[in-house]
Amino acid sequence: MNAYIHKVHYYETDRMGITHHSNYIRWMEEARVNFLDQAGWGFDRMEADGIVSPITHVDCDFKKTTTFQDVVEIQVRIEEYNGVRMTIGYEMYCRGELAAVGHSGHCFLDRSGIPIRMKKQFPQLDQLFREMTEGRKNTCGK
Repeated sequence: MNAYIHKVHYYETDRMGITHHSNYIRWMEEARVNFLDQAGWGFDRMEADGIVSPITHVDCDFKKTTTFQDVVEIQVRIEEYNGVRMTIGYEMYCRGELAAVGHSGHCFLDRSGIPIRMKKQFPQLDQLFREMTEGRKNTCGK
């Protein structure tokens, strides 16, 4: 999978000229959408199939600051997947240095909010996520 590239916009910085911390969470979402699109099963397809995937957890650990016009490369990987829940990891690099590390937790529900057992209801997507989890050592620069 290709990394997601984000160029820091002026409006994403604070009065000190540093990227405001809330933007990293937005970038993680942008990168996740891009990652699933590259995998061939983007959010539009999931939602058309009746799958919703709310966030159950999000965190971000900041290592280095980024500023206006910096180019941030975000590498995404599925860290854990058990057919009901999934954890996605993000590594954000700027100027070749690790700028932030984040995670988002997800579950899978139908449109009425009932949990989905992916292996039973969506075996192709379940298999894709399992393969991506097993192959995670080949992603995210690992």
